[in-house]
Amino acid sequence: MAYDLVIKNGTVVDGTGAPRYHADIAVAGGKIIEIGTVTAGAKQTIDATDLIVAPGFIDPHTHYDAQICWDPLITSSSWHGVTSLVMGNCGVGIAPCRPEEREIAAWDLVNVEAIPFEVLTKGITWDWVTFPEYMDAAQRRGCGINIGFMAPLTPFRHFVMGEASMERAATAEETAQIKALLKEAVAAGAFGFTTTNVAQHIGYKGRPIACRNASWDELKAYSNALKELGKGCIELALTNSVSVVDESEYALLDLLLTESGRPVTWLALLNRDDMPDACQNTLRVTEPLIEKGAVAQVTCRPLIIQIDLRNPFIFANLPCWKPAFQQPVEEQKRLYRDPAFRAAFRKELETPKVFSGRWERAVVHEVTNPALQQLVGRNVADIARERGKDGLDTFLDLAIEDELRLQYTYELFNANEERIPELITDPRVMIGLSDGGAHVDMLCDAGYCTYLLGTWVRERGVMTLEYAIKRLTSEPAAFYGITQRGTLKPGMAADIVVFDLATVGSRKRGEMRTDLPGGGRRLVMPAQGIEYTIVNGQILYEHGQHTGALPGQVLRSGQA
Repeated sequence: MAYDLVIKNGTVVDGTGAPRYHADIAVAGGKIIEIGTVTAGAKQTIDATDLIVAPGFIDPHTHYDAQICWDPLITSSSWHGVTSLVMGNCGVGIAPCRPEEREIAAWDLVNVEAIPFEVLTKGITWDWVTFPEYMDAAQRRGCGINIGFMAPLTPFRHFVMGEASMERAATAEETAQIKALLKEAVAAGAFGFTTTNVAQHIGYKGRPIACRNASWDELKAYSNALKELGKGCIELALTNSVSVVDESEYALLDLLLTESGRPVTWLALLNRDDMPDACQNTLRVTEPLIEKGAVAQVTCRPLIIQIDLRNPFIFANLPCWKPAFQQPVEEQKRLYRDPAFRAAFRKELETPKVFSGRWERAVVHEVTNPALQQLVGRNVADIARERGKDGLDTFLDLAIEDELRLQYTYELFNANEERIPELITDPRVMIGLSDGGAHVDMLCDAGYCTYLLGTWVRERGVMTLEYAIKRLTSEPAAFYGITQRGTLKPGMAADIVVFDLATVGSRKRGEMRTDLPGGGRRLVMPAQGIEYTIVNGQILYEHGQHTGALPGQVLRSGQA
């Protein structure tokens, strides 16, 4: 027979952790048909000599909920060999949503995921009301890679309760309605639901994002929905002190696990300078929950963010910063000059939770005021010493002097790279946490797959290639129940990445582009060494160039 595609002479790493081997792979009808020595012809042939052939990577934590409306290739993730991803995380999203509620849903994304409001108003198509309609609209629109949806709790609560969802717990009647909508979404193919416990997650007009007001009785009911369906999982932004699970957070995680009977993935384990043993201590303390199905997510990269004080997301968990959100520039500048605000900020930094206030790590990255140009590349601590001021005052003063356009970079977590290997090699955690599509002018960790392969496999030798591929493919597939993807074997969907192990990788810092709707800015992360990306049997990228195909599908639970 003549196949649609044959990949010849490649080194196959099949995603199971088994040793690599040399083989050809034949594809027809979007599926892998044969692995071995393929002699039959094909419509297309890829010569994979000296290249690695692996399952397409699966990204478990993204926020492309809006971006899929204007970017069918779902960049930057698809550049890095990602062929399937999961969105709708952290309890925030844009479905279900009635027309009169669109502004509120958009502002939730602005405040939680730092996507500019102007970008959302120009880019979101709003061709849905219900969550099943949202998934159907994505399939009609077309996409380059496969997309799976989690049902974010915030828009479901708002759909039933209106603005009261941002102020109080649901009544028993409202809870029943929200539960029914969540069951409808999961029955239609959502992979479960998501929520957040994190004080940093604020929504419309600086109020707590709606899912944070859900009572434990509510969360029990929503978890029971998954138990009744017998499928799905839960994603939870859990910790208010990064990498530390306190008693109430432990109890919340236990509640979700017990009442759903389903796996729960939670955020996040990241190495901290001030508490170097926090991650390992938390893994030890949560061992009983791990045995019940709790899986923490980690990243394999230093978490380097960009900070600008027009959109101060990184400070959203500090009460003194609440007046800064959704305000004009002049009002923000007035606040930042206020000695009372500065005193309150200084007091908050005595017990840091997310932002640590290490001013030597705050580096001036970009300015528009020519008088500040000579400061680019220098850290705030050094500049403060020159000015005879402290770091906090200098941090705020510089931003004001540039009309709040100044951009800082800051190594937030995982700054000590020597501690990353013990996290990414631990079988109790899931590697992910890319946040793709979120914090668009602040960070871009969508290249974590190629970073893992280039930095930790090739350069540092921290793990074998076989184990790294397993971590990027079959492990997230197993967690979400994506049974047709994640390994290379006959009968599986032909989602395949072909890469050069000698060159694969990505940088620590992305590059800024103005390619969002309306010319909005975003950080992107280019990929290196990805030669071919194949989705459902069709070549999506060839040597980094899009072929024009859009072969992606909406993945649905129970059918994926």
